[in-house]
This record gives sequence, structure tokens and C-alpha cells, in this order.
Amino acid sequence: MMADFTFAHREEGFDDHIEKSIRGYSNLLEDVVSMSRYFVENDTNVYDIGCSTGKMTQRLIEANYDHCTDASWWGIEIADGFQKDLYKRKVEIEKFDPNAWVYFEQEDAREIQIINASLVTSIFTLQFMPKRDRQSVLGNIYNGLNDGGAFIFAEKTICENANFQDMLTFNYYDYKRKSFDTEDIMDKERTLRHMMKPNTWSEITHMLHEAGFADIQPFWRNHTFVGAIAIK
Repeated sequence: MMADFTFAHREEGFDDHIEKSIRGYSNLLEDVVSMSRYFVENDTNVYDIGCSTGKMTQRLIEANYDHCTDASWWGIEIADGFQKDLYKRKVEIEKFDPNAWVYFEQEDAREIQIINASLVTSIFTLQFMPKRDRQSVLGNIYNGLNDGGAFIFAEKTICENANFQDMLTFNYYDYKRKSFDTEDIMDKERTLRHMMKPNTWSEITHMLHEAGFADIQPFWRNHTFVGAIAIK
């Protein structure tokens, strides 16, 4: 099974917690939503892998509504903790567009079949999968994208230089201490130790090239977090 680590149990909720945990997270989402308008097309599928509360899925639908009302939107989330949030999100989306083709599925991203996709997003999801499975997931995404379609993703990375890793790690902790106490930060690190295994950026680009992507462009970086786009 995939590791089921979420912030859904936090008192402040996932969306607020992640915003305080990753500097510039809201800017990352704004960029993803803005770039989606270059790719989303009618009569295609859009997949949000690891959709958590469905916040970004909703924003993608709203941002593309003026030119695309006949796409199908698929939010994929394995964790039990988000199912109530996703039910509420679906109700909100259907109030905005009663005819929206939106589906939130509790599924393992390693087992879904991606077909006829104009856009696939994955925000901090691959890093929680076993490393042995990541290449096949990226291959599934590439094969399921239509020509000209995009994979927009973000991942936490590890540095190839130990000095950079040490410097950026403690800089990141300094940022998190503005919102969380030290014990909270360290408890989360202990929880994540066996669940999250980041790649280096060069490993990520190698996997993307192996999957078939030729064009890959980072567009957002903060601490060791990277957002990028790959086009088929």
C-alpha cells in the first residue's frame, strides 16, 4: 500500500497547514492554474493526482470554464481522511457548474488508467510513492497524454551537494518555526522518515526522459521544493 500521510487530521485543516509549511505554496497553485489554460481542451480528461481536498481541481475547473465546459475532471486521492472534504468540494463545483463532469475517486495513483488526457497534475505526490513505482507512474502519465498535453507537477527534492542540503534544510526549519513549534516540526519529520523519499532533480528529469518527455521546464522553486512542467 501507498503511505497514507495527510494533514487532514490537523485542527487547521490541510489547505491552511500546507500553506504554512511550504513557502510560496499559493503562488505555485496560481502558476499551475494559469498554465492549465494553455492545455485544457473539450472532450478530453484532466487528472489531478493526489488531489487532497480538491481545492486545485475546483480552481482548474473555474479557471477554464470560459473556454472549456465539456472536459472531464478526475481528482484521484488514496487517503481516507479527505473523503468528506471531497464530497463538499463536489457540491461546491456543481453549484458553480451543474453540468460539470467532475469525479473524485479514492484510488491508488499506481493503479489508475490515464487516457485521452490534455493535462495531468501532481502536486507533491510522487515523493510518497515507493521509488520502485515512480517510473511506471510517469510512463502511464506520458502514455495517457494526448500529443501536446502537459504534465504539471511539484516535488520536494534532495540536493546532490551535502553542504547545500544542510543549509537549505535548516533555512526551511527557520521558516516553519514562524508557524509551528520545534516539537511539532520534529514530530512531523519523524512521521515522514519512512514515508517520504525525495529524489534529486537530476533523478526526476532522468525518469521523465525515460518515460518519453523531451521538454521539461522548472517554473517555481522554494527551499528544496520544485514545480515544473513537461510537455508531450
